Amino acid sequence: MKRTIAVVVCVLMMLASGFSQSRDARMTPFIDRLMKRMTLDEKIGQLNLLTIGIDVTGPVLSKNVEENIKKGNVGAVLNTRTASAVRKLQDLAVKGTRLGIPLIFGLDVIHGYATMFPIPLGLASSWDMDLIEHTARIAAVESTADGLNWTFSPMVDICRDPRWGRISEGAGEDPYLGALIAKAMVKGYQGSDLRDKTSIMACMKHFALYGAVEAGRDYNTVDMDRVTMYNFYFPPYKAAVDAGVGSVMSSFNEVESVPATGNKWLLTDVLRRQWGFNGFLVTDYTAINEMMAHGMGDIEKVTEMAFKAGVDMDMVSEAYITHLKKLLADHQISKEEIDTACKRVLEAKYKLGLFEDPYKNISEETAKKMIFTDANRKFAREAAVNSMVLLRNDHNILPLRKSGTIALVGPLADNKRDMFGPHGAAGDWKQNVSVLEGFKDIPGINVLYAKGADLTDDSLLIKKLNAEGGDIKTADGVQQALIDEAVNTASKADVVVAVLGESQGMSGEAASRSMIGLPGNQENLLKALIATGKPVVLVLMNGRPLTIEWESHHAGAIVEAWFPGTEAGHALSDVLFGNDNPAGKLTISFPVNTGQIPIYYNHKNTGRPLNEDQKYTSKYLDVSNAPLYPFGFGLSYTTFEYGDLQLSSTSLKGAQTLTASVKLTNTGTREGRETVQLYIREAAASITRPVQELKGFQKIDLQPGQSTTVSFRITPDDLKFYNRDLKYDWEPGQFQIMVGGNSRDIRSAAVSWAK
Repeated sequence: MKRTIAVVVCVLMMLASGFSQSRDARMTPFIDRLMKRMTLDEKIGQLNLLTIGIDVTGPVLSKNVEENIKKGNVGAVLNTRTASAVRKLQDLAVKGTRLGIPLIFGLDVIHGYATMFPIPLGLASSWDMDLIEHTARIAAVESTADGLNWTFSPMVDICRDPRWGRISEGAGEDPYLGALIAKAMVKGYQGSDLRDKTSIMACMKHFALYGAVEAGRDYNTVDMDRVTMYNFYFPPYKAAVDAGVGSVMSSFNEVESVPATGNKWLLTDVLRRQWGFNGFLVTDYTAINEMMAHGMGDIEKVTEMAFKAGVDMDMVSEAYITHLKKLLADHQISKEEIDTACKRVLEAKYKLGLFEDPYKNISEETAKKMIFTDANRKFAREAAVNSMVLLRNDHNILPLRKSGTIALVGPLADNKRDMFGPHGAAGDWKQNVSVLEGFKDIPGINVLYAKGADLTDDSLLIKKLNAEGGDIKTADGVQQALIDEAVNTASKADVVVAVLGESQGMSGEAASRSMIGLPGNQENLLKALIATGKPVVLVLMNGRPLTIEWESHHAGAIVEAWFPGTEAGHALSDVLFGNDNPAGKLTISFPVNTGQIPIYYNHKNTGRPLNEDQKYTSKYLDVSNAPLYPFGFGLSYTTFEYGDLQLSSTSLKGAQTLTASVKLTNTGTREGRETVQLYIREAAASITRPVQELKGFQKIDLQPGQSTTVSFRITPDDLKFYNRDLKYDWEPGQFQIMVGGNSRDIRSAAVSWAK
């Protein structure tokens, strides 16, 4: 009988959908009719998200998932993938429940699905919105071919503390750039129509402020005033909402002493009322239960808090399925509130086209054709090339000559497993291209390989990493033998390439580090290699900025490759051997040491700003205030010269437009690409303002000797900020306009702007 009813309902759903052009108009009456047929238990069941457990990111694992689906107690499932696995569970929902309401299937598709791209922090270093959007589009195509409808991405948290492991998942420290990237990723995932078989619903996370956790420690406390929230941390979240993101995930941290998952001001007043978000809101993994540890009360109290704050779906806690009926009976929540939450979830399923076709795109044949294609791998290679940042190139060691002997050394040199970095989704690391393989594809060179060091010789760290899926092997007394072998190999070579950094488990969720330098045994290896007197190129693979002060003064060249993904070895070879000219720019400041953290370019001045000639000013005794490498920094194999900054006017009023122009010349011998950056500072305002803020950029390609004029149009919209009353407006005054290749090396000019 249940199956007959389910089939009838599915037919009615398809008839109700009508033509695509009238579909949205039909959604509300369709959902209303469906909800009238639903019992209270069925409505609450739609608010329950369980995990099968392929990729557990929390302390518990859902039990009896299939049985709960049959009972109608599940609205969505995470961590299930492949067409056969998804079909099996969808069958239970569509054919085995009274109304046949389909499930949503979600997964952390963060920087690719099977074809893995560089980590998001690396992709951000490309400053290329079209490229970033296309990586998300490919991820959507591949993941939907395996039965998924929902990705828990993009992560748009602004972060100023590289100790936080999840900095690898975001775009860095700047709200302007972060907002552009958030928009690009949402568009890439969702496409122009969520009904499309290759579109996947995005989930903006983590709302809010998660990147500002104290001490860079995951899941920790956040303490921040609202002016800072609105000006520095909120813009990327709002950009994702403005781009039409289908869902939002709450964050683990507290906001104004209330956990975000139970914070009504944050989730309802800001997200829904101020910004107009109309999708559904899901918690992070067991976040409702965890509010008890925050000190917010017992399980019934925190369940009520989350629900009344505006959370529609509970991830894994099973607090809603267990306690909402009692809270309703006790008049702590209302039937209307349950209906509202259920309606939002059903609307998402409708927009995804699941009521028309619950098995949308679920096909083993489709998966074979769409996943891990040659075209996708080719683009992964291009994305990795564009993400790499040249930090140092003393005496033009790079690009390497395609002749002679190269010593390739390091624990990441012949390593496939760690090329993904955190969140490998459905990627098969055995398919990755190692650096050694990439080098061997270059004709005319003789490559000598030596491991040189394990990723770390810290036994306690190895134990932690291996317990979470790492595969780090080491033995007592082996490190010096590995170094000796590497030094011997280096002695036979013309140049040494040392590929050092982190394992995939040393960055990402639950992977905060108090000291963010290279592991000690890798430092010892690098020092031994440099002591040979051979030219040494240091390639870094990591998920965060590292403290590399010594390395930056002693290595001949440094390339920040991040975790490059599937095509790591090929992409790195393209850069090191000059097939491509590196053009990446940092989106996060590299500190000199951890004592400078948090460090970021758009800081504010104190009442006693830095003055090296006076003692009683804001500075350290033992290190400069400046970062080792500033925001926006990145070298090229050619050189660029900036002319003086020219302004169309030095005095403007009202809605007038200012044009700022600078002559850019390629003064080197190779074609190159420069990202020209625009910064603005207001000298005086009603609240203190940053010393500079990114307001625009352009990527310029120039041939050797070629010049061009790069111009930026600036309007009062570029001067706006949130004041003490949280009003978004601009104030008249004196402004410094700055243009350059990074936030440090700039040309500037002053302008006055009246209302």
